[in-house]
Parts: sequence; structure tokens; C-alpha cells
Amino acid sequence: MTILSVDIGSTKVCAIIAQKSNDGIKILGAGIAKSQGIKKGIITNIELASRAIKHAINDAKRVAGTPYDKVVVSISGAYTKSVDSYGVVNVPNKEIGIKEINRALQMADHNANIPHEYEKLHVLPYSFKVDEHPNIDDPLGMNGSRLEVQVHIITVLKSSLNNLKKAIKSASLEIDNIVLNGYASSIAVLNEDEKELGVAMIDLGGATSNIIIHLGNSIRYNDFLGVGSNNITNDLSMALHTPIGAAERVKIEYGSLKSDSDDIIELPTIGDENSSNDVSLEIITNVIYARVEETLMIIAKSIEESGFDDQLGAGIVLTGGMTKLDGIRELAQAIFNNLPVRLAKPNEHNIEGMFDTLKGPEFSTSIGLLLYGAGHFTPYEMDSNGKLRYKDEMIELKPKKEEIGDDVEEQFNNSIDDDLLNDESDSNYIIDDLIGERSNESAFKKFWNKITQLF
Repeated sequence: MTILSVDIGSTKVCAIIAQKSNDGIKILGAGIAKSQGIKKGIITNIELASRAIKHAINDAKRVAGTPYDKVVVSISGAYTKSVDSYGVVNVPNKEIGIKEINRALQMADHNANIPHEYEKLHVLPYSFKVDEHPNIDDPLGMNGSRLEVQVHIITVLKSSLNNLKKAIKSASLEIDNIVLNGYASSIAVLNEDEKELGVAMIDLGGATSNIIIHLGNSIRYNDFLGVGSNNITNDLSMALHTPIGAAERVKIEYGSLKSDSDDIIELPTIGDENSSNDVSLEIITNVIYARVEETLMIIAKSIEESGFDDQLGAGIVLTGGMTKLDGIRELAQAIFNNLPVRLAKPNEHNIEGMFDTLKGPEFSTSIGLLLYGAGHFTPYEMDSNGKLRYKDEMIELKPKKEEIGDDVEEQFNNSIDDDLLNDESDSNYIIDDLIGERSNESAFKKFWNKITQLF
């Protein structure tokens, strides 16, 4: 299978084409274009955004020289809100199969209180309970009469989602999956020990910062901040009275949070090409330090308000372009109450042909999208298409005719007890969103038909 991942950021659009095989993932081509029509993660001009997307994809196609089968696209955390929900179902056959897990997730989805202007993007289970046994990692194949699940649901504003789809369609693409950019980054940089112990991943991008808290099986919290390394550039431009382009070069060449030099550099003056200013590196460091410190303090406040700040056994993982600033790890440790802090780049494990340009922390989301498309996601998940994903291989099965379970009220609320598989199969699954395939008959008629079938 050939996968195309498209990371639509505020500063760049990155497209990667890769081949998935039994041996892993092989990158075939990549294209990078400067973002247009996107500000702080929000699409402000569909035509310009589509043009940038098309440019990046065409470059990737030229290098890869092969068509793609699947398209995975990122969406900014600026569009999202999250809620937690809960579902419980009976297990008629006393053995939990994939269909019971699907029913439990569908019930949690059904019970969620989601504003009408939002649409579900990810339904991520973080805790299973079988009968009176809590904290079950994987209930598949276990015996029990009752299955409960708690889920973290990430939702996206419908209007913003439609704008993204229009921009992608204008670039002549059909989307297979849409993934929250912070979620994608976490797939690329977090290891299993960090997830198990509890970790906060912070992706410090060009114009946005994304926060993901992962505890045990899944994401428990996500947040977004419309601040990134571009704000440092703007601060330098204003403080040093120099053009944006010159400020960006200063940030890249002299960007540091450690004031260890009194050297003077010459910078052009904004509005007057024939004049220049002498600026000390100490002033540059102070401007950068002030912005990064403020950004990290806001993020620390968000983590504190999440209620999970005392469960981060693995501490903080920083990724994204801003992490290239010298001294950011030490500053982060001081701000995050001396929690361990790791600077992370995309994990290259099982990825062949990783170009040098893709190895930097600014490409964590891009690589994470690729890994998601290749099957690296949480053990169970309902994706942006409402399909249940199980582990790392995906087989889509068509549901059979609806069955009548033991709990009539439960069946009425969530008619999805479908015989989806042979429980002896070793395959893994994606399950259709059965709610969308319900008949149009009235709720009362359906309920009455089920009652009469019981007698």
C-alpha cells in the first residue's frame, strides 16, 4: 500500500509518499511548500491553501514516481474541542469479541454531549472494565457479562472541517483520514514507556503550539495555543526595528536562550534600505527568552488546569521547530517544576529512506501522519470516518443483519449488535459506522418491532 501524508501547517505544507510493506515503511518522495491562506492553523483563503497543498504534492509525486492508494491529512488543534464519555453494554455470549467492543464505543459515542456545530474526529478509549474488573488493557477474548469503556472524544468545528475538505478537493485529492496534528506528532515522537508512565507532548510549531497528554492506553487531554516561533520573529522585528526577513535570519543564526556573548551585529533598518543598526547579541537573546518563557508558562498553566499534572511520570517531551533554540530544554525544566524534559525528533524506527530534511523536529507531524496511515495508532479507535480501528492491520467487514440482544433498552438506544467476525480470527479490524446505516423507520416502530420479536 502506498500512502500520501499531507501536513497542512501555518508555515509550511509537507507531503510525503511512502510504501508500506511487511518490512516496514519506505519513503519514496517528499515535497515542501510555503503555506498560503493559513494563519495560526486556520484556513483563511481556500484557493491559496489549495495552491500550496498542490505544490507540495506535485513535488512529492515527481520524486516518488508512483501513484498513491491512501491520503492522510492533518487538521489544526485550533478547530477542536474535546469531551470525555462513557459506554456500557451487555455481553450476550459471555465472551468479548470485536463486535462488543464496537458496541461499547458506539454507546460512548452516542452518550457524548457534543455541540451540534461540532463533528467527531477521534473517539479514543482510555479505560475498559469487564464486570467488576477495572483497568483492563485489552478486553478482546475475555469472559464477562458486561463491558464498560471510558473514551476521550476529539471533535472539530464542522465549518472549519468543510473548509479543509474543500481545499484538499481543490488540490485534486480524496481524503481517507483526517488526524489531529498533535495526535500525529505524538505518534512520531513518544515511546511506549513514556505513554505508560504518563507524558505531556508539546509540539512548538511555527505559528501554533499543540499539547497532548498521554496516559496509559490513550490520549487523555489535548489543547492548542496560537503562538509559535513566528512570534519570536515578529518580536525581534519590532524590538530591533528590522524587516521580518532579517529578523528571521537572526533567529535562525543567533537564536539562543543563553546570554553568553556581547558581540555586536549589524542589521538593516526597517523602512530604510540604506541605513543599519548595531545590535548586541545579548539584546537578541533577551527578546527570544521573553517570548519562549511566556509561551512555556502558558502551556504549563494549561497542563496544570488539565488535572493530570501530577500523573506525568515521564515528564515533558518537546518537539517542533522552536526546540532548535539553544537552551530551551533547561528553561522548560525550570518552568515545568523540574520534571524531566526530552527534546524529540521523529522516530526513524522501521522507516527506510528518511531524507535528511525530514529528520528535524519540525517534521514530527508529517512523519506521524505517515505512521498513522500505516497503522500506528492507539489499540482501539473510532477514526474520522466513524470506523473502528484495531491495532495495526485493517480489514473492513460489511455488517450482517441486526441481531436482538438481551437488553432491549440498550438495543433501542444503540442498534449495532452485528455479527462482524469469527472470534477465532487473528485478523485486526476496521468496523463500519453502523449508526449511519440504520433504517429510516421511526424510533417507536423500531422499538415496537423489537418488543414483539421477544415474545
